[in-house]
Amino acid sequence: MTRHTILVTGGTGQVGLELLRQPWPADVTVLAPGRGELDLASGESIAAWFAGRQIDCIINSAAYTAVDLAEDNVGAAFLANAQGPAWLADMARARNIPLLHVSTDYVFDGALDRPYREDDPVAPLGVYGASKLAGELAVRAGAPRHVILRTAWVISAQRSNFLKTMLRLAGERPELRVVADQHGCPTSAGDIAAALRAIALAHLADPAAPCGTYHFVNAGSTTWHGLTGAIMAASAAHGGPNVPVIPIGSADYPQKARRPANSRLDTSRLAQDFGIAPRPWQTIVTEIVAELHSTQQARTSA
Repeated sequence: MTRHTILVTGGTGQVGLELLRQPWPADVTVLAPGRGELDLASGESIAAWFAGRQIDCIINSAAYTAVDLAEDNVGAAFLANAQGPAWLADMARARNIPLLHVSTDYVFDGALDRPYREDDPVAPLGVYGASKLAGELAVRAGAPRHVILRTAWVISAQRSNFLKTMLRLAGERPELRVVADQHGCPTSAGDIAAALRAIALAHLADPAAPCGTYHFVNAGSTTWHGLTGAIMAASAAHGGPNVPVIPIGSADYPQKARRPANSRLDTSRLAQDFGIAPRPWQTIVTEIVAELHSTQQARTSA
């Protein structure tokens, strides 16, 4: 049996944690070193970590994701989102191994009135999107065997995210005022991880597996307001907080960084090349809220 070792970066983030929960085959070992062991902000640290190790695939889920803070921390955003991936791409090229790199809808300006396809023009609105676009360019230029997986509106039972914030606020406030003029596809970090697992295994099995840029989001679309309504409904089903959700415009909720009005992504290329069919976003909201409720119940009864 041929054994394979996969490096997962960003193992403490939403997608990274879900990658570690995936049902990997017995012949696959997944390594997720912490920053103290593998610092993506240091080319020397990356080179030292790879030295003497046989790595067969890299999945880069690490990123600087603080969209508003990035406006004032340009260097940090580009170091994490562009330079780090560039160093990983160098390693992938030198070893002729695949690099799977997670990117974002924020490379687009959101002006189209349909879901974005992979070859639509990019035009990031802020530093975060620009730094992620620079990372995409570095991966394309540096790693011949690459898959860039753009996603959006990531939620899970792990770490901090929109779903968990809305549940917390619902327990503190009589109502929630949520933006209703930004459209997108809520996406499970677990489903992203499952897609990355399928792509990684395809590349381990076949060096000629498809490369390039792909989109993955859960099926269907909504607004932040619509997503919050679904979160409240799922919460109520478990006896959790459930408050009225009031629609507001983006202008009523000013933020330092501009957000795309349309974050919908077309996933048909991924389905065609890898047979990955996203589940409905409503399903994943129900599952995540149920997992959070189950975890809370376990803590309460412990």
